[in-house]
Amino acid sequence: MKIILLGAPGAGKGSQAAKIVSDFGIAHVSTGDALRANIKAQTELGKFAKSFIDKGQLVPDDVVVKIVADRISQPDCEKGFLLDGFPRTVAQADALAKLTDVDYVINIDVDFDAIVNRISGRRMCVCGETYHVSTYDKDVCAKCGKPLYQRDDDNEATVQKRLSVYQEQTAPLIEYYSARGKLVTVDGNKSIDAVYADVKDVLNGNR
Repeated sequence: MKIILLGAPGAGKGSQAAKIVSDFGIAHVSTGDALRANIKAQTELGKFAKSFIDKGQLVPDDVVVKIVADRISQPDCEKGFLLDGFPRTVAQADALAKLTDVDYVINIDVDFDAIVNRISGRRMCVCGETYHVSTYDKDVCAKCGKPLYQRDDDNEATVQKRLSVYQEQTAPLIEYYSARGKLVTVDGNKSIDAVYADVKDVLNGNR
């Protein structure tokens, strides 16, 4: 089973990915993790990618595609994989189509206003705990007592910018995969478990 998860930043792709990988026994392929692994191992691809990152530039599509191609050729992907963070553009989707065919493209659809509220209301602790101002109104962590903080990229203006970039670059993938009969959209405004129930129905062939 080969799956792509689509959805705006904050749509809950990470939570759904963890459940899918656990239940269906497939590899979780994160382009970010694969990129960091190549950089750490100082592969030729990793060195080349790092040269762009060090300049604050985006890693070119052809480099990202090669890293993904290498990652999905690993033994743990033989039974299938879930792609997280790739493809981000139609050009990347075209490149992926030359590498492999995918079975499902699941689009987690969440209202942008809800995403802004989700992310901008998030508070973190150095111990790893995460809270939301709507359900936790204290300034210190309930687990360790240390002060909570808001990540720099969790402020409303930054979230709006990320959503704008998504709308421009990644949202066209919805049309791309819909035209190919691969896309299934689920309502991501529900609870994590309710969303996953819908996702599981898709993957079990019940939708």
